[in-house]
Amino acid sequence: MFQRFLCGGRLIFGPDVASLCFSFLLVAGPAVSFCIRVNSIINHRKDHHEDIGYMYEVLIVAVALTCMDVTFLFMTSSRDPGIVPRNASPPDPDEVYDMNTPSMEWIHGTTPHLRLPRTKDVVVNNHTVKVKYCDTCMLYRPPRVSHCSVCNNCVHRFDHHCPWVGQCIGLRNYRFFYMFISTSTVLCVYVFTCSWVILFQQNVRILKAMSQDILSDFLIVYCFIAVWFVGGLTIFHFYLICSNQVIFPFKINVI
Repeated sequence: MFQRFLCGGRLIFGPDVASLCFSFLLVAGPAVSFCIRVNSIINHRKDHHEDIGYMYEVLIVAVALTCMDVTFLFMTSSRDPGIVPRNASPPDPDEVYDMNTPSMEWIHGTTPHLRLPRTKDVVVNNHTVKVKYCDTCMLYRPPRVSHCSVCNNCVHRFDHHCPWVGQCIGLRNYRFFYMFISTSTVLCVYVFTCSWVILFQQNVRILKAMSQDILSDFLIVYCFIAVWFVGGLTIFHFYLICSNQVIFPFKINVI
C-alpha cells in the first residue's frame, strides 16, 4: 500500500501526490491571471470615470468557478477511492474447496504451501459471477473490483489511475472527479470567451489590441488547447456514466 494518510486517515493521497501541486498550478495559474486582468480593467475604468458595466459580475463568476474547480480537484485527490482492505493472510483452503469452481488453475505465487483456485464462482442477485484471486491483497476480488498496480490496492468500481490528481478514481471519488473535469471545461470556455470580449471592447483594431494585451492572448491560446483535453474527458465520462461503464477494461496499467 503506497497511500499517504493525513488527519487521522480522513485524507488519503496516492503515491504520486506531487502531481496534485502541478495540476493545481495548471488550473489556478491562468484563472488567477484572468481575475487579475479583469480587476485591472475595473480599476482603470474607475480611474477614468468610465462605465464598469458587467465587469464585477465577470470577476465574481470567475472567482467562483476557480474555487469550485480547485475544491473538486482537492476532494478527488484526498478522498478514499474505495480501497478494499487486504487480508493479513490467505483465505482458508477449506472454505475455498467448499465453493463450486470450474477453475483448474491453481495459485502458487505468494503462498506456495497452499493450493487455491485462481477463480471461483459466487452468486450475486441469483446470477453466478466469476471472481479472481488477488495475490497482492490475498483475497478474492468482489464483483466490479480491480487491482491498481500504481497504488497497489484493490479498488471498488476501479475506473483508472489518474496521474493528474495522483489518485485512483473509483466508487467513492468518481463523482468529485467528474465534477472537477466538467468544472474545468466550463472554466476554460468562460475564460476563453471573456478574453475575446475584452479584446473586442478595446477601441482599436483587433490585431493591435492583441499585440497590446499579451495576457489575454495567452489565456485564449491556453484555454483553447486545454478545453480539448478536459472537454473530451467530460464528454467521454458522461457517456460512460450513461452506459454504466468504466475505463478499466481499456487500460493496461492495472493487473
